[in-house]
Parts: sequence; structure tokens; C-alpha cells
Amino acid sequence: MSYTGNTHVGGPADVRQLPELTISKIAVGPMDNNAYLLRCVRTGEAVLIDAAAEADRLLELIGDNGLARVITTHRHRDHWGALADVVGATGARTVAHPADAPELPVSTDELVEHGDTIPVGSCTLSVIHLRGHTPGSIALRYDDPAGHTHLFTGDSLFPGGVGKTWSDADFRSLITDVETRIFDQMDDDTWVYPGHGRDTTLGAERPSLPEWHRRGW
Repeated sequence: MSYTGNTHVGGPADVRQLPELTISKIAVGPMDNNAYLLRCVRTGEAVLIDAAAEADRLLELIGDNGLARVITTHRHRDHWGALADVVGATGARTVAHPADAPELPVSTDELVEHGDTIPVGSCTLSVIHLRGHTPGSIALRYDDPAGHTHLFTGDSLFPGGVGKTWSDADFRSLITDVETRIFDQMDDDTWVYPGHGRDTTLGAERPSLPEWHRRGW
């Protein structure tokens, strides 16, 4: 069956097979968080984006082939509730932005800034710093050699708007970064994998940008 990105807590992972990368999306925890396991087809090396909750289910998803890194998209607890257990069981290295890393329950092995890259075997993720939801929120961009971009946005971009902010200044910061660092840089067929809920594309969201500005969230 083809990938839809529609998952639910307690249900199976939805798996997308790209030419060089396998993406497995699973919903976990009381806040219906998405966690994403990315595994390089050539080397078998894997990275987990957000060890959010339910360490046992995440470890089952990871399986016996190991885990190289866990990337935490931002400091909010619902995105790292299983981080210590997953890292303890796998020995994976931890990755986060320096502005959010001190809030995580384990030390961060690799601090990443805007424009840095993270390997997944022979594949590469590009780090995009999106300031506003938290000071150190990051998105992760993967450019598929087949020609499409895949974007893991944490809580900074969802179907229907940007992530929650707590002041007008934070909203303006986030909407500006989302526009200039995502919408202005990527095509409409870019697939967006958010931190909660269903997936979307930039093309589906782009017409709503003026409305997001007007409403302020």
C-alpha cells in the first residue's frame, strides 16, 4: 500500500520507501506525537527524529539494525519523553540546537545550527533553524535524488498554520523564518512531516500564508 502519513497512537507505522531512504512514521504518547525513523537504504544506518514517548514501541520500530542518532526538534517535553530510554538502549548519539539542548534530559552529543548537515548513512539532512515556537526549534530537510524534498518540521509548521507561539514577536519571528527559509526555498511538491497529526505539502499550505499573517497565529 502507498504511504499516506495517516497514523494513530497504538497503530502501526506508515512506511514510505524512497530510492535512498526509508521513512517510518509512528504516532506515540498521550499528545499524539509523531516520531520518524529514517534508515539509509545503502548502509542501513538509521536516525530517529523525536523520541517522543513509548520507548518500547520506538525500540520495536528501530529493531535489531541499530540507531546512529536521535534528533530532537525542540525542547518541549512531549518530544523527548522517551529520549533517555531510547539512547540508553541503543547507544545512539543525541542531536539538538544549542538554544534548546540544555532543556533536554540527556546531554547533547552534537549541537547543530542553521545550515549544518546530519548524515543518515549516505543520505544527508539539512538543518533549518525556525525561531519562535521555541528558541532552538529546527526542521530537517531531505532532498530525494528522485527530485522531491521531504521536510520534518517538528512543531513549527502544520497543516493550517505555523506552530504555537506565546507573543506577537515570537509569531512574527516564526512566520518570517517559515516563509523565507521554507516556502521561499522549496517547491510546492515538498512533503511536510509535522510533529503531530497528518502530513501536508507546501503547495497545499502556500495559498493560506496571507491569512496566517492576518490572524496572527
